[in-house]
Amino acid sequence: MFDLFKKKTTDAFFVPVDGQFVPLSEVADPVFSQKMMGEGYGIQPTSTEIYSPVKGVVTTIFQTKHAIGLTGHSGTEVLIHIGLDTVELAGKPFEVHVHEGQKVDEKTLLVTADFDQIRTAGKADVVLTLLTNGGESFDSLEKKSLRHGELLNK
Repeated sequence: MFDLFKKKTTDAFFVPVDGQFVPLSEVADPVFSQKMMGEGYGIQPTSTEIYSPVKGVVTTIFQTKHAIGLTGHSGTEVLIHIGLDTVELAGKPFEVHVHEGQKVDEKTLLVTADFDQIRTAGKADVVLTLLTNGGESFDSLEKKSLRHGELLNK
């Protein structure tokens, strides 16, 4: 009952990879652009290193290495999804640097991705950060170049 009066905390979100901000509504896959997987944002990468966008713990590493699930300290469930349709690449362009249960922060390298291999396979290389258990939209953020570790203010 008294939880009603507690201030709800939210996790801070950091840029996971150097690149250009892309509103989720502009991602070229309706599953993401129509927010069926939740709110979030994309980054058109200019670097191969992908870091954690939240302080929390690694909860899931997909067998195909194209996606990693995280849970932030305040309970936000986050999915890092690397590229579009990259599940079809069977993990080949990805090197995972973390393990399930590992504590992470914005300085933790999650994955190194070979974006040349992803593009050569005809796949889009956008890196998505998705809030799978709800959250506010990032779509109004300015489209600009960002560096990993920068705090994203909604």
